[in-house]
Amino acid sequence: MAAMKVDEFDKAIARGDVSPLYYFHGDEPYLMERAVKRLMEHVVSPDVRDFNFDVFYGNECKGDEVAAAAQTLPMFAARRLVLVKRAGDLSAAALDTLTGCVADPSPTTCLVFSGVKIDQRKKFFQEVKKNGELVECKRPYENQLGAFIRDEARGLGKRIEPAAAEMLVYLVGNNLSELASQMEKVATFVGVREAVTVRDVQAIVSDTKVESVFDLANALGERDLAKALRSLGTILRDGEAPLMLLAMIARHFRQLWRVRELLAGKTPEQEISRLTGVNPYFLKGIMAQARRFSVSDLKGVFESLYATDLDLKGGGRRPVLAMERLVMDICGTGR
Repeated sequence: MAAMKVDEFDKAIARGDVSPLYYFHGDEPYLMERAVKRLMEHVVSPDVRDFNFDVFYGNECKGDEVAAAAQTLPMFAARRLVLVKRAGDLSAAALDTLTGCVADPSPTTCLVFSGVKIDQRKKFFQEVKKNGELVECKRPYENQLGAFIRDEARGLGKRIEPAAAEMLVYLVGNNLSELASQMEKVATFVGVREAVTVRDVQAIVSDTKVESVFDLANALGERDLAKALRSLGTILRDGEAPLMLLAMIARHFRQLWRVRELLAGKTPEQEISRLTGVNPYFLKGIMAQARRFSVSDLKGVFESLYATDLDLKGGGRRPVLAMERLVMDICGTGR
């Protein structure tokens, strides 16, 4: 059986198509946790969960413990669920023991593993793939974040406007857990109203530290040094990781460079929006910022971003000083 993507898993569960065996793997823990939660909701009802749910940790458990739980009959229910978290830490001996278990999964148990990496050369994973589902929980690309937010909104009974979804991504970045958390706050804020607007997102998210990131990106785009340094100070005091912040600045300037190229080619505004994926609500501001940078300026920005990345990862300069130097470089007063 072919490996399954997490969106395919969601559709299968919605149809009631549940396998007796799953291994969730990938670099996005939020998607993994959400998938396991959805599976739990379909497999074991809350009133009998105490009798029909076991959780193990790969770095602590033995294979025979998991196998015994998987072979136990459910009580007062049709199925039970056995979950092994941190399955990548299972010992070779435990995997050997469990290979027989996954080769012939119990029809009355849903046996679930979750871990970061898999090795499909091993017999254990070959048996999982043959008799169950390997589900990849991969961090979405930037252009897939809008779909993720719309899905979260639908799950909360809401419909989010495209510009509002774009604003949320712009303010929060690509942290799925934070995006989902902020979407839930916005949904609570709008109450019985179905549609979520840009103003709703601004009203809720603007009170969090991510608003400062939005301010910093715009201050850098406007080459306003004083404003950029104030925003940077606020963000770092709030505990934002410098490398995460660096990634968000790089994202902003990749967008500016693409818009700058299209402006140079006299591309119509509507076409710029379509080609870059920038919502029209934000486009005029992005275009104004792009005009402040020549191609040579932008090359210099990315050289500074690269140098800062090396500084932060190599410990060559204190993080605060490295980020302040980057801000000064971008605003035109640095090296």
